[in-house]
Amino acid sequence: MLPQAEAKAKASTSKSAAAKSQGAKKSTAKAGSAKSKVSPARSVRAKKVAAPARRSVVRLPEPSRQSFGQLYGLHDIADPLALKSGVAFVLDQDTNEVLLSKNAQAVLPIASITKLMTAMVVTESKLPMDEVLTIAQDDVDTEKGSSSRLRVGTQLTRGEMLHLALMSSENRAANALGRHYPGGLSAFVSAMNAKAKLLGMHDTRYVEPTGLSSQNQSSARDLASLVKSAYSVSVIRELSTSTERQVEVGNRQLQYHTTNRLVRSPDWDIGLQKTGYISEAGQCLVMQAQLAGRKLIMVLLDSAGKYSRIGDAERIRKWLINNPTTPALTTLEASAEPPKKFQP
Repeated sequence: MLPQAEAKAKASTSKSAAAKSQGAKKSTAKAGSAKSKVSPARSVRAKKVAAPARRSVVRLPEPSRQSFGQLYGLHDIADPLALKSGVAFVLDQDTNEVLLSKNAQAVLPIASITKLMTAMVVTESKLPMDEVLTIAQDDVDTEKGSSSRLRVGTQLTRGEMLHLALMSSENRAANALGRHYPGGLSAFVSAMNAKAKLLGMHDTRYVEPTGLSSQNQSSARDLASLVKSAYSVSVIRELSTSTERQVEVGNRQLQYHTTNRLVRSPDWDIGLQKTGYISEAGQCLVMQAQLAGRKLIMVLLDSAGKYSRIGDAERIRKWLINNPTTPALTTLEASAEPPKKFQP
């Protein structure tokens, strides 16, 4: 290309670039002008609004449901030991002498004390203790939604199921025991009620083998009869007072412990025991124990507070130790008695 032509081309290119630059500047200026003409309302909406400060929410605990005993005023009845249990009953196992009675005829939900009768029916059935039973979906608690480490499909022997039901109050194990009874669960419950009638437990009714239903009801006097009868069965004595048990479930080893810490206490000589709890029943405890040179049966129902049944048992133990022989000093009666039966 000739030098003059090349110079003209460069000049033309330079002018074109300058024109483009001027066009871009005008475009930018127009855009800025357009932005400045945005209406105030739109401008406010476009602004970033600061999020309100997060308030801390304090969740109050749900009020606890009252037990049947609380609803019917059993805890308003005074007793000389200031027990936290709405119902208390202590009986000399050999002489049938009543040493303590507080609302002993009141018929209330008994929670897992039910499992003592479950054990009675299982042991009297003479079914093989080494037979393997399987936890099924039907054993899952739909009444209270309680949890269990025995998953659906778990297989244990009848003896192991009975051990966990008595020592650790395992609900799925107790239900499986009833379900594997000849004739199924309904036949098992019928056998429970028939045994209660045979023992003279006229204020007692069972609808299932775990105690999760508040319709399983009894009185302290009836339960004393049950404890006395169950104490004659060596396997129930042994399993209910066991402190721990390890079971093999598939490739897992599960460790279970007693629900009654008094079994481990050197201050107690317990021959049979069972604990229980549902909200309708409160904290419950039945025991056969040797105290102050006597074989005694102790029933505590509808106790208010997680550890109150243990505290009441200790109060009774100390009272008996301090009054070992004189019947006049070792007989207590509540100041009043409530109506005998309560409806759910």
